[in-house]
Amino acid sequence: MTRRAQIGLAAFVAAVLLVMLWRTQSHSVAAIVSTGLFVGAFQYATPLTFGALGGLFSERSGVVNIGLEGMMLMGCFWGVVVSQKSGSWEIGLLGAMAAGGLLGLIHAVLSIHLRANQVISGTAVNILGLGITSYGTNAIFGSGGSGDVPRIPSVMHFLEKVPLIGDVIGGLNLMIYVALALVFASWWLLFRTRWGLRLRAVGEHPRAADTVGIPVFRIRYVAVTLSGVLAGMGGAYLAFGLGSQFSENMTAGRGFIALAALIFGKWKPWGLLAACLLFGFSQALGDALQTIEHVNAFLVFTLPYIFTLVALVGVIGRSRPPAAAGLPYARQ
Repeated sequence: MTRRAQIGLAAFVAAVLLVMLWRTQSHSVAAIVSTGLFVGAFQYATPLTFGALGGLFSERSGVVNIGLEGMMLMGCFWGVVVSQKSGSWEIGLLGAMAAGGLLGLIHAVLSIHLRANQVISGTAVNILGLGITSYGTNAIFGSGGSGDVPRIPSVMHFLEKVPLIGDVIGGLNLMIYVALALVFASWWLLFRTRWGLRLRAVGEHPRAADTVGIPVFRIRYVAVTLSGVLAGMGGAYLAFGLGSQFSENMTAGRGFIALAALIFGKWKPWGLLAACLLFGFSQALGDALQTIEHVNAFLVFTLPYIFTLVALVGVIGRSRPPAAAGLPYARQ
């Protein structure tokens, strides 16, 4: 897309925002720009961050993973099922990680061992995740839904005493801090360790890596399975961190937004975090705009997807993915 087209699309988004803010009063704007807006940005960015980190490991190893949506959805469903049965959100989180990791392993077998087209494999994973969770919802919960489940707590209330930013960071969920810690850990693992160097080598030139003795298949299996585990954590946060129950197809495209954040962040941990915060802020802004009398709720619901489209239009063509991403590898 040309630069003129990009500018035109950005202008269209700006016009949409101006229409939504039309006829608002100053006190309405003040109500929108509050600490709740920034808290919401962190809350909505967290499941995207887990999903994008999962995609980071998979695609850095050379396996395209568009199955993040299905993996997150499996994490949502099985995390709720296990937490209800056990009465513990911790065990529910482990169940979500296991479910996401299993779907990641299936994607790994199809993409690595069977050398299937990775886009088609990821699509199949998404359909499988949706099918399993839709059937399981009716079979296990019935028409009444899952009901409430044990929620992941907020444990940093003492930070509320911090001036200025205490109201924002003090009440954040524990998993939000875990996501931020994992961003740093992922950066350190990928760019400061031998295993990270090998992972990046496998994603850039697997044949050269294999020649010097790096186990290409093993690293890819670990990376793709790990991507499912991280996506499952994002699903668990969505189900009983941000919410408190499971509803059918509750990820609502967040796996695809996480993939967009990964591309927008140029396959780097800190870049994808910034992209996730941008998309999270857009969703929090949409929630805040719904409080304005003359703003259509259905229109603001599209904000995260519009931001995703604008971000991709502005960055696609300038972001270079790992050289071997999407290319099946076979030893000779």
